[in-house]
Amino acid sequence: MKSGLLGIVIAAIALVLYWSAYIITPTEQALVLQFGEVKAQETEPGLKFKLPWQNVIVLDKRILDLNMPPLEAIVADKKRLTVDAFARYRITNPVRFYQSVNNVNEGARRLATFLQSSLRSELAKATFVQVVRDDRSDLMEKIRQDVDKSAAAIGIDVIDVKIRRADLPEANSQAIFRRMQTERQREATEIRAQGEEQSRRIKSRADRDATVLVAEAQRDADIIRGDGDAAANQIFAEAYGKDPSFFEFYRSMQAYTNALEGGDTSLVLSPDSDFFRYFNDPSGTRSAPAVGAPQ
Repeated sequence: MKSGLLGIVIAAIALVLYWSAYIITPTEQALVLQFGEVKAQETEPGLKFKLPWQNVIVLDKRILDLNMPPLEAIVADKKRLTVDAFARYRITNPVRFYQSVNNVNEGARRLATFLQSSLRSELAKATFVQVVRDDRSDLMEKIRQDVDKSAAAIGIDVIDVKIRRADLPEANSQAIFRRMQTERQREATEIRAQGEEQSRRIKSRADRDATVLVAEAQRDADIIRGDGDAAANQIFAEAYGKDPSFFEFYRSMQAYTNALEGGDTSLVLSPDSDFFRYFNDPSGTRSAPAVGAPQ
């Protein structure tokens, strides 16, 4: 009888311990609730105890990510942007967090609302160039501070806010691309026209230089040919003065060579003409004219 009662007592104690003990890991923090009211807050890891009728809500103590869906915002210079942003946050006040939003999913939804509102507000004050290039880091810090102030009311500390991508909407991007393409084509046409103009100028200068060179060469050739002809005539004159008969014979041989070359030209001459005197007589003696012939 005593052993049975002891067993019941031990079982009851074990059951109480089972319902009363819980473990907190280093990445967790917990709230002990009694009928929905927060009775205790546990942030240190280890084995913890509670009353059997109390329950425990465990919250993550690590840095959590909030991924935002892309949103469209209008910047100060009236351009519409598609913004893809995200945030990192930590639950620093679990009691306030539980009392405000109750769970992580609702907390993320509320934080997303704060982030969207702050993004639209701050982007409306900045220009397209500032968002995309010049002041992006300063702009992100302003948004983080603004979201952090709002998130403090629900027990959240915002660690970081970043914009992954900030682009023009697809229709605007296509229009800008077409305008850029048109501008590049116009620049290419201008460059080709300038190149064609330079090509024509270079060709014109080259043709002019070639014409001048040919004219100068022709002039020099005519001068040299004239000098050669003058020298030849002088030599012929000197030869004629030294031996007129040989000079006449030489010139006649040249005349025969030039006149009797093959070709389409026909000559009709009398065999008794003075042109053929070296054919009739190797000495070239001119024959006496016939009686009654003109002198």
